[in-house]
Amino acid sequence: MTKQIYSVSNLEKYYQKQHVLHDITFSIDEGEVVVLLGPSGSGKSTLIRTLNGLEPYQSGVLKFKGQEIQPDEKGWRKLRQQIGMVFQSYDLFPNLTVMENILLGPTKVQKQPRDIAQAEAKRLLEVVGLSEYANVYPRQLSGGQKQRIAIIRALALKPELMLFDEVTASLDPEMVRGVLNIISRLAKQDKMTMIVVTHEMNFAKRIADRVLFLENGELLETTAGTQFFENPQTDRAKEFLESMDF
Repeated sequence: MTKQIYSVSNLEKYYQKQHVLHDITFSIDEGEVVVLLGPSGSGKSTLIRTLNGLEPYQSGVLKFKGQEIQPDEKGWRKLRQQIGMVFQSYDLFPNLTVMENILLGPTKVQKQPRDIAQAEAKRLLEVVGLSEYANVYPRQLSGGQKQRIAIIRALALKPELMLFDEVTASLDPEMVRGVLNIISRLAKQDKMTMIVVTHEMNFAKRIADRVLFLENGELLETTAGTQFFENPQTDRAKEFLESMDF
């Protein structure tokens, strides 16, 4: 029996008088990969940031593992230990080594013993082929390496849900594949529950169990991944796919 991890009901969000999310309702089950697609400005990044308390909302009900989320700083701070997020920018601390960046959350926030956290960090670095960079500083890394470290830093907290917001948007094309391969591995081999915002259509097609298609802050379509790319249910989604080069 599948277990629901996160649910969103009747979510509404405004920037002053601008209505940016309209009555958004959806849920995600354990082990499922949901991909948010839509044209630029459709509300994808706003929605995914709202799910982690980085954007306030005006009304609606958000639930994590069946419990309604209290949208205050204390509640979000606790929840972020279970919901990892990786952004377009890497947000690594430049004055800390790679290892120190990774250990910050597990040791300072979750109070894990340092030796246990460090052993897990070393394992994760090995998984992504960056073991030799444990003691270097972010300025010594390429963009693709920084983004892989950002993913590891989030995974080190052992989250139950991962959110990825256009993680390859700021990378050179040759660096994109390595980052996407890591996310694909998390989806297919590790069966990690995740919500992904991306413009990489071939990647989305490969990993999506379900696609949520947004435009102008409205959820126009919720469709199984394979079906969305082969037979989208709305004319707007068909137009969107026809405009993409994949």
